[in-house]
Amino acid sequence: MLEWIDSGAQLFRLEKPSTPPRHLAVYAVLIDDLTRSIMIVDHLLAQAWLFPGGQVDDLEDPRSAVCRELMEELRISPAFHPQTGDIPFFLTVTRTRGRHSHTDVTLWFCYSADRNAPITPDRREFGEVQWVPIDDRHAWPDGAYDPGLERFLGKLRACLDGGGEHRFTGGLRPAGA
Repeated sequence: MLEWIDSGAQLFRLEKPSTPPRHLAVYAVLIDDLTRSIMIVDHLLAQAWLFPGGQVDDLEDPRSAVCRELMEELRISPAFHPQTGDIPFFLTVTRTRGRHSHTDVTLWFCYSADRNAPITPDRREFGEVQWVPIDDRHAWPDGAYDPGLERFLGKLRACLDGGGEHRFTGGLRPAGA
């Protein structure tokens, strides 16, 4: 993946839905530590249960993109999770489904959240919003999910259970940071 980033290839989507055919995207994983739950959304276009997020705009920092997406889609501005900070916690490379299939290189960021705090979901994008337990996948709704979800949940459980320090070295920090 770092080779692709360093190659000089266009990383950002220039035209909806799939130009270039591989581009950066972000997910925002909202974690309620008190109830050990996370928020998922029934994404209407993808016809899958996903995390809020979207495409990174041309020359946009992925951290700015994920914050922008949370404001646009849920009208919230939570803090990054203290155990992961403002760096990506997880990365997936996934071929999307549907007529305009393309490859999303998705950076997953974690946020602290309170499941009882008010949100205003964008109903043009989401059919439902649900909080689901991190430790009990049987309690989740039926349907399609991101193919990387199970690996993500394993890593998240290990992190939340004190399974070591999180580090991501993806070249996303500006020089000198």
